[in-house]
Order: sequence, then structure tokens, then C-alpha cells
Amino acid sequence: MDDGLQSMESDAAIAWLRQVSPYFRNHRGRVFVVYLDSDAVLDPGFGERMRDLVLLAAVGIRLVIVFSATDQVNARLEERSIQLKRVGDAQVIDADCMREIRDVVGGQRLALESAFSFSSRGGPVASSPSRIVSGNFVRARSAGVIDGVDVGFFGVLRSIDKAAIGARLERDEVVLLAPIGFSPTGELFSLKPLDLAVEVATQIDAAKLVMISRTAGITGLDGTMLRQLTTDDARHLHEAGTNDQLEKTLLEHAIQACEKGVERVHVIGSQRDGAILRELFTRDGVGTMLSTTPFDLIRAAGTDDIAAIFDLVAPLQEQGVLLERSREQLDEEIDRFFVIERERTVVACGALHPYANHRTAEIACVAVHHDYRGSSFGDALLDSLERRATEAGLDSVFVLTTQASQWFNERGYQAGTIAQLPIEKRELYNYQRNSAVLVKTLREPA
Repeated sequence: MDDGLQSMESDAAIAWLRQVSPYFRNHRGRVFVVYLDSDAVLDPGFGERMRDLVLLAAVGIRLVIVFSATDQVNARLEERSIQLKRVGDAQVIDADCMREIRDVVGGQRLALESAFSFSSRGGPVASSPSRIVSGNFVRARSAGVIDGVDVGFFGVLRSIDKAAIGARLERDEVVLLAPIGFSPTGELFSLKPLDLAVEVATQIDAAKLVMISRTAGITGLDGTMLRQLTTDDARHLHEAGTNDQLEKTLLEHAIQACEKGVERVHVIGSQRDGAILRELFTRDGVGTMLSTTPFDLIRAAGTDDIAAIFDLVAPLQEQGVLLERSREQLDEEIDRFFVIERERTVVACGALHPYANHRTAEIACVAVHHDYRGSSFGDALLDSLERRATEAGLDSVFVLTTQASQWFNERGYQAGTIAQLPIEKRELYNYQRNSAVLVKTLREPA
């Protein structure tokens, strides 16, 4: 292989490892529930998907997999000329129908266990294969009589054996749950797999619920893919209605999971290779993520953020865009800094230095990760800093810049003079850098 090509591949691998390493650290030891729709199981790329799940287990993520066999059950019932009756959202399942469901679901469970075991032994952890286990972790009962109709073996969840599941996860085993619940007397009841996934994620305090189906994500009313949604936004979208019934169902269950305490819910497609890895180990993902809080968190910086801030500002300092600050200086000034965090990774920073006696503040050291320049992060950070200055009772803010005058001009900053600076700042002004002074009035002085 050509040395230049080898070097390029090596550089790409190093860049990739640097990008994903924070996610390995953040995800390790956390519990994720993965829901596999019927389409995800039937898809030709199913084997690759299982290898991806093995990789998640290999990096220390604790997995519970809930699978659906709805399409496979419907196909079997059609072969047997068995028609399911419905009562509202429930199905009427008699003993003959339940036997067919049991056989299909049992076959799917064995196929999943086999595929996982094969992927584990031949995949990224061949020296220490992951174990996948299933069992009677889910208790259920009949839904009873609905609108005067006995629905038979159509079940509702009674309880989940959280202790047993937790013990398996503690042993680094992957737990596989079928859409079947057991009664204390040994009867089997058919459960709605999405309902089961939501309840399991809620009751075992999962950090994430990942829903994999044929849809690539949730689309807005204009048909564009939505990458992030708060639960409030998701409710509005759900109320407005969507043309796709599957998306509507996934959105409804995602909202339920978030409202019941799951930190984040991801909706991703089954047809894209490596979708779950791209969703969990890249900043922007490939599907839709729901969260009770905004995806991008603006917060006050702490000492744990110093290294990340230094990495953001160092390239701009080398280019002369920002005034040089050492790690020690950042440590001394850290209580003045604010950051934007995406997926627990700092992607932007800025500082607010108030001069209360002059009723003004300096906005300094604004930096955005190179992957997100040209996005809205700079605007969001600047707006947050200005709002904090206003809340502190200040009348104006100012910046000193050598190369970003136009950007600040477009956001309401006007050319100022050195004489307008607070005297403390004026005495420190670096005439060699010859930075432009830009001022923005936040409110008229009283």
C-alpha cells in the first residue's frame, strides 16, 4: 500500500477515535433498552445489526433488547387462515391463535439468540464473547373483557422482575425480552412490544430507549427530518398529526418514555448500515432524538471543563484570533465561562467579564468547535451571555476582536472607541493587537 494512503487512513482512524472516545466513556456502564421492530428483524442487514449490538455490549453498555414479531405473526396467521378480531386497541386472541403466536415468537427468540451468539464469537470481542439471556422476567395477565368482549390471551403487563434483570446486567449479560408475559399459573399472554419496551426502560431506569424500525426518524409537518425534539415539541407535533401511522405510534411511545423518566429516546431506521452506532457515537446522529430537556445545554463552566475549553480555544489562539490564555489562566477565570454541551461534549464556550461600576461587561473568548462553525451555536451562546448581562442589571456589553467584526456587526454591535472601555480594561488594552472595540446597548441607562 502507498505510504501516503496508509498515512491518510491512519490519520482518519486517529480522528475517528478522538471523536468517539468521549462517547465510550459516557455510555460505559449505562443501561440502554433497544427495541427491534419486525422490520428490523426481517431486514437483510439483520446480521450486521446484531454485530453492532455486540459492539455496544463490548464497550460496556448494558443492553436489554425487546423485539417485535408482529409481521411474522400476521404472516403465520394468514397462512393458517386465522383472522384476528379487534376491540379498540386490543386484539381478541383465543387458545389456537395464542399457540401460533407462541411458536412464532419462540422461533424469533431463538433466531435472535443464535445471531447474537454468532456475531459475538466472530465479531469484535471474539476472545470474550458476550452472553445473551432470556427468561420469565415479565409477568402479565389477560386484559379481560373490553366492551363486552373477552379478549382471551391478549395481555397487559403486571410486573417486571427488575432485580433479576439487574443481576444479569451486572454480570455483563445482554437480556432479551420477547413480547410475551407469564402468569403465576404458567399461562402465556401476548403483549404489545412497544408498550413493553417503554415499561421496561422506565422501570429499570434506562438512560436511553432506542427504537429501530423501518422509519429513519420523525419528520416534521413540512416533511423534513427532525434531529432533536423536546417532549413539548413532540407533543405539539403529535397533536398536529402526522401522515405516517408508524411515526405517530413511535412518537407517542417516545413521549411516554421521556415523561416516565427515560433521559433520551432515539428513533432510527433499520435499513441504514451502522445506524445505531452512528446515532450513539456521533454528535448529530442519523435519526431523531427526544429528550425532556433541550439537546444542547448552555450552562456555567466548571473546573472539569478546562481541558475541553482549552482544546476549543487553542487553535484560534495559534491563529491570533483569540488572545492567548494558559490553562492556569483558564482555571483562574473559569467562573466567568459558559459552555454549550452536546451529548456531554463541550462544543462551544464564551466568557462574560462584568464591570459593575461601569454597568457593562466584556464578552470574550467565544469559540465554537470546528465541526459546528456556521451553525447556530455562536448565536445561541452570544444570546445567552447578553441575557445574563441584562439580568445582572448591566446596560451594555462590549467585545475586542481582530477578525470577527463583521459577525458582531450583524448581531447589533457598533464600532466603539478605547475611551469607552472601563478604565481597568483600558489600561490592559494591547495596542500591538489593535483589536476593534465593538459595543452593544442592552437597554438605555436609567
